[in-house]
Amino acid sequence: MSIEIGLNLEVIRCEDKPFAAGVERAAQMGYKYVEPLVHNGRELLSEGGYYHSFSMEDDPYEMKDVLDRHGVKLSGLSAHSPLMRPEVSVPYLERAIRFAAVAGAPVVNTDEGIRPRWVPMEDAFQVMKYTLSRVMMVAERYGVKVGIEPHQAITKTTEGLLRIARLVDSALLGINYDTGNAFLAGEDPYAGLKAAGRRVVHVHAKDISMTHAEAERGKVTGTPVGCACGDGVIDWEKAVTILRDAGFAGVLSVECGTPAQAERSLAHLHGVIEKTACAVAHF
Repeated sequence: MSIEIGLNLEVIRCEDKPFAAGVERAAQMGYKYVEPLVHNGRELLSEGGYYHSFSMEDDPYEMKDVLDRHGVKLSGLSAHSPLMRPEVSVPYLERAIRFAAVAGAPVVNTDEGIRPRWVPMEDAFQVMKYTLSRVMMVAERYGVKVGIEPHQAITKTTEGLLRIARLVDSALLGINYDTGNAFLAGEDPYAGLKAAGRRVVHVHAKDISMTHAEAERGKVTGTPVGCACGDGVIDWEKAVTILRDAGFAGVLSVECGTPAQAERSLAHLHGVIEKTACAVAHF
């Protein structure tokens, strides 16, 4: 597998559309991969067709049927849960992994979540190690990777992100690198990508507009979506070159706010991937 381009279905949230509508729109734009959000139980908005999240109470083959109908594959599942609350994260992530194995997602993405007030920082890593030890046993059984995303107080730094990704000795525990979150947190996303290296299993291709950067950089640990790739501060040619040098073969999952931004992102990233591939071939 080479470097491919996918779309996080958060993009359809602005139109209050369901999962199937997001998949259809992604396919119409020319995307070959999508990254849906999955949840436990039942909730009103998804049930009513106003939200893109897919319930894991439903059969994963129902998700696969929608994907197959539009000729789209999964790059991963978004299954963010608080690793410092094992009573929540262990059953949720184990279920997401089993769901991913059937639906065809090679990666389940998560982050450390917000540290509960009753978990002191000195205990946080031991709790997360327990959670990930349980989760990775299931991940290895099903052959599904788990990607830790930079998104909260610990993973906002490359050091914290890598520390969590190394808590359990498993080749399937890696990093879902989010360029926009890292930038907004005040990190150098290119240095972060280099440091993560071969641990990167999935990428959130998130660009940040100049106005967004000026307003929030260094004040937040991330953001749900960014602007169109190529419209913001991220140098995608530099980022993709770093990924190629590390041997990354996976999906850049675009996280932007509107379908119009998704179309521009796809065109821009196609150009970047083609250009960097030609540079490698020439070298």
